Amino acid sequence: MDDKDESLVALEAVLRPLQQQLFKARSGQEAMKLMLRHDFAVVLLDVLMPGMDGFETATHIKRFDQARDVPIIFLTSAEPGSDVAFRGYAVGAVDYITKPFDPWVVRSKVAVFIELFRKNAMLRERTALLSDLLPNDTALSRNAQALSGFADRLGAVEARLDALADSCSDDEGLRGTVQDLVDLVADMQAAFDSVRL
Repeated sequence: MDDKDESLVALEAVLRPLQQQLFKARSGQEAMKLMLRHDFAVVLLDVLMPGMDGFETATHIKRFDQARDVPIIFLTSAEPGSDVAFRGYAVGAVDYITKPFDPWVVRSKVAVFIELFRKNAMLRERTALLSDLLPNDTALSRNAQALSGFADRLGAVEARLDALADSCSDDEGLRGTVQDLVDLVADMQAAFDSVRL
């Protein structure tokens, strides 16, 4: 953002090789409107502007929830010994560059924030994908309850089969069949317990 057209044209020429969509604002009000409508990787902000200066604009930008974490780099023609840097950091700027600026320095600094923006977008995307793949706490709770209920039912079947095996002690064939069922249920219970842990 800069109030001078020649500065905006120069910045556009410097940043064009980064192949990013660039937005121009000539005032603090224009910049704030753009911040509400778009996501930005970084904001280049002139300090000295008529009306709302860069510090006031940065303060307003940082109040927007969607722009709070957007890095701001101040561009200034002020003397290096002035308090511009300290004031800039106080309102949330991450850096400042003195005019006339070195195009390579500006492009390099902006490129770092563009890459950070891309990585954060990728991280948000993967987090959303992962949260879609993982069941939520309610589903986990229901699954745990269902598994616990299944374990209880298996235990009850095993106990009833044990009782049945004891009651048919005089029929060797029936008792052997029931004992085979008891063993199968016990194996199922052991397998289920190992998976549940």
